Amino acid sequence: MVNNLLLKKVGSVIIKFIMQKRLKKGWGFDTSAIDRSVRPEDDFYHYANGSWLKNAKIPPEESRWGSFITLRYDTELQLKTLVETTKEAQIRNMYASALNMPLRNKKGIKPIEGLRKEIAAIKTPAQLQKTLITLSRRGLGGMWGEMIEQDLKNTTRYALFLWQGGLGMPDRDYYLLDKPEQVRVRTAYIKHIKNIVRLGGGSAKEASRVADVVMRIETRLAKASMPKEDMRDPHKIYHKYTFKTLQRLSPAIEWRTFLTGLGVPKIPYVLVGQPEFFKEISQMLKEIPLSEWQTYLDFHLLNNAAGMLSEQFVKENFWFYSQVLAGTKKMKPLWRRALGATGGTLGELLGKAYVAKHFPPAAKKATDELVSDLFTVYESRIKALSWMSGPTKKKAIKKLRAMERKIAYPKRWKNYKGLVIKKDDYAGNVLRATEFEHKRELRKLGRPIDRHEWLMTPQTVNAYFNPPMNEIVFPAAILQWPFFDSVADAALNYAGIGSVIGHEMTHGFDDEGSKYDHNGNLRNWWSADDRARFEKRAELIVAQADKHEVEPGVHMNGKLTLGENIADLGGLVIAWDAYQKHLDKTGRYDIEGLSPEQRFFLAYAQMERELRRPESAKLAALTDPHAEASFRINNPLSNFTPFIEMLEVKKRDKLYRDPKERAEIW
Repeated sequence: MVNNLLLKKVGSVIIKFIMQKRLKKGWGFDTSAIDRSVRPEDDFYHYANGSWLKNAKIPPEESRWGSFITLRYDTELQLKTLVETTKEAQIRNMYASALNMPLRNKKGIKPIEGLRKEIAAIKTPAQLQKTLITLSRRGLGGMWGEMIEQDLKNTTRYALFLWQGGLGMPDRDYYLLDKPEQVRVRTAYIKHIKNIVRLGGGSAKEASRVADVVMRIETRLAKASMPKEDMRDPHKIYHKYTFKTLQRLSPAIEWRTFLTGLGVPKIPYVLVGQPEFFKEISQMLKEIPLSEWQTYLDFHLLNNAAGMLSEQFVKENFWFYSQVLAGTKKMKPLWRRALGATGGTLGELLGKAYVAKHFPPAAKKATDELVSDLFTVYESRIKALSWMSGPTKKKAIKKLRAMERKIAYPKRWKNYKGLVIKKDDYAGNVLRATEFEHKRELRKLGRPIDRHEWLMTPQTVNAYFNPPMNEIVFPAAILQWPFFDSVADAALNYAGIGSVIGHEMTHGFDDEGSKYDHNGNLRNWWSADDRARFEKRAELIVAQADKHEVEPGVHMNGKLTLGENIADLGGLVIAWDAYQKHLDKTGRYDIEGLSPEQRFFLAYAQMERELRRPESAKLAALTDPHAEASFRINNPLSNFTPFIEMLEVKKRDKLYRDPKERAEIW
């Protein structure tokens, strides 16, 4: 007994000494960001971040500014040094070609002249289809898209998906609704079409004609498109067709000829995401004259290629897609755009260099340990759920235990051997790289699933859950402050990367991810009663989100954001439980007068702090499944009883929710 007490005292002294050392370096949370004029019981997000939000400015090159964006910018600075000093010829040449704007200006639209001539020469439906193949292989447009993914109901094999597309604006609602924001964007898009046509050599009269044709075709495509809310339901986007039944669905396209032209090997079936869209496409191909399809395709070729052409095209592309849609005031400097192009074409080659230079093995080890803690806590929470039956709990735990975790970087890097990258051919480099990746994807068909593949590069500041793989993935670049710092107070790491990890884990059990089993197959593993109880709790979150006004007259979409909002809440509660277990091991110590719990919630709020331009906020509310920053903090906290109790939130306070109205799921 005496020895145990002595051990605790010695441990206490050591930990206090460590914390004092950390305080000198900075323990992770900037208390100067706090705005004490805001009552935390009413608005914890603005309480924790208010001073920063008042004093920070969005750089003119950005549509928003905050924790994620600043970390991405810092990562870009690291990458800039890498590309400027690398010996890798492909990286060096790609970056140099993108930077050489005088040469790009000199070439003008020459890089796509051959493709424009091919479109202009179309005289038959067969030639139209051949041109669609050419454009698709180079990523330059068409009315639909193709992608290779795991078969959602048989995840041991790859399948070809056909997907709706063909729109120049971000969502069908911009064509179909007459609300102020949709009208504003639609009006600007018509102007953008005309500007692109003029840059391509067309007269003012021709530009007006093109705008009329493009808007008529795209509006009809929009009407046939599945709403974004429905596309979140995997059952609604899974439709299996043989070539015979696909031909009956959409007879105006010779599907075997089209897919063979793309390079698709012989396959037994395809998966169609939106059958009604492809049914309508067939009707449109019969009814719309070839001359109008030529007009449509020529515009989309110019529009999709704009970023790789001359400065005039780049500026016009920026005006609509960044300034009008997101409110960005100024183009990013050329080096940042060139860096983005390099990462977009040679992602893992650049990522390998980034990891070697900037990601220490110790950080991966520390993250692995934290992830293990969170898995242990998650399993405990599932076992303790009051609303879920025993048999369903067993299946949920089975799925959790089967969930793969990928940390920092892939075990096997992608190979870019054979991809020709020239220092004086930027557009050619982009087109060759696109076709190179197109062929890489097609090679998957008929082969075993590559379980080592990553869908993000290591230098990406983000994370994801992949339902068919049943995996969570955390690139190296996000494993930095303000999400993770090996010398910071543990509260920051659990509230930061801990909640991010818990968030991605929860995607396996949100309204969409919960429809996949432990092998990643789209299959119901719930009892009917458990699913009903889950959905009743989820409805609370939908209603909470629908009430949240992002900008005057623009509200969040509760159904669109449901999965992310469930994951935000799950991330919070899992990270909290894991942090409490950590405190049981290490003891509890105040820092600068803040308790462990206070530090946790402050760090949690800081992680999402963000300023957005009004246009960007409206665009996100209308198209992004992620909620607005203040909602991502205040709403989970208002549903979280430990927070309510710690802050002694009362009925009169804005963050108070009656216990019956609190959404408690995982």
